[in-house]
Amino acid sequence: MSLTRTSSSALRVAVIPDSFKGSATAGAVARAMAEGVERACASARVSARSAVVPFADGGEGTLDAICSAWGIEPQRVAVTDALGRPAEGRYAVHTVEGRTTGVIEAAEANGLPAVSDVPLQPQRATTYGVGALVTAALDAGCEEVLLCIGGSATTDGGAGLLQALGARLLDSSGAQIGPGGGALADLSHIDTEGLDPRVPGLRWRIACDVTNPLLGPEGAAAVFGPQKGADPQDVIELDAALGHFADVLAAQTGQDVRETPGMGAAGGLPMALVSLFDAEIAPGGELVAEVLGVQQVVAEAEIVLTGEGRLDSQSLGGKVVDTVRRLTPDQTPVFVLAGSVEISAAELDAAGLSAALSIARGPETLNQLSAEAETRVSCAAEQLIRIYLSGRAAHRPSA
Repeated sequence: MSLTRTSSSALRVAVIPDSFKGSATAGAVARAMAEGVERACASARVSARSAVVPFADGGEGTLDAICSAWGIEPQRVAVTDALGRPAEGRYAVHTVEGRTTGVIEAAEANGLPAVSDVPLQPQRATTYGVGALVTAALDAGCEEVLLCIGGSATTDGGAGLLQALGARLLDSSGAQIGPGGGALADLSHIDTEGLDPRVPGLRWRIACDVTNPLLGPEGAAAVFGPQKGADPQDVIELDAALGHFADVLAAQTGQDVRETPGMGAAGGLPMALVSLFDAEIAPGGELVAEVLGVQQVVAEAEIVLTGEGRLDSQSLGGKVVDTVRRLTPDQTPVFVLAGSVEISAAELDAAGLSAALSIARGPETLNQLSAEAETRVSCAAEQLIRIYLSGRAAHRPSA
């Protein structure tokens, strides 16, 4: 989206927000910010050049953010959810400079919200459905996949995904093991003879926003298992099963990745892909920024607007706001609009952020803010730009 009037003094604005989760998508927030910028500039009789890039950090909402930025609609395909029930998932395909990339949000097929209607089954939940999304991307001619892995209900180390792509996970008798992380305790051998022949040539890039190892007190089962329904005994058994899976993979591939940062993400999902296919794993914000060309956008801006639903200390640890700030040149101011601002001015300054404004007009409930999120964001952006333009005018040399 570009809002442009020709003028040598045009205000160049980069609008790069995250979603306000539960209230507005990143695309909706970005459009609202851009509209506020345009109104402020029109009132001040200043031309506006706004580069609008809805953003996400590789977790929930990344697919929608990328589709919005690319101006495309996601494709739909039949999948199964984390419990093996029929479902529908989405993915995106885009070709740039002759290279076709598929964007897959794994939670479209193994997400926790999709199985919240029944008691959670942490030992049985499987990534098998993610395989249908990968296969659809391959059928569309994708040469690389950007796999976003947040929000999973699974702790199977990516075993189900391997099975969906044609690998056979066998027990000591040569029979296929069952679904889910608990069944990995029975694994004896991984047979890749039936693997889809397109898979080894695929470039895998995994967007990950945590650095947890696979096993132990900071691992997949211990840290993330409880939110997926795992009780203390489940955690012990899943941790042991993932360790056994890592042993089998190491024996067959010659590389042991269990201590690699990020292997514990999404129930260990990256492990199988890194072990067998040398998948790249990187901070989600950085990978998404690369795909969307964010660095070039902020390099050309005079001012950058970003935002998210709640700005707190976690926002400064690799999330969208932090990624945008790190990619922006030091001399360029970065302003944050948020539903709530829960960090101090000193913390903002230490993070390199110019200021942060809440869209709240006073003590309000989340429901009140959510109902008017886009309107509030637009008004806050307008006020912020009015203030900025007043300061710019005051510092302009007199004739």
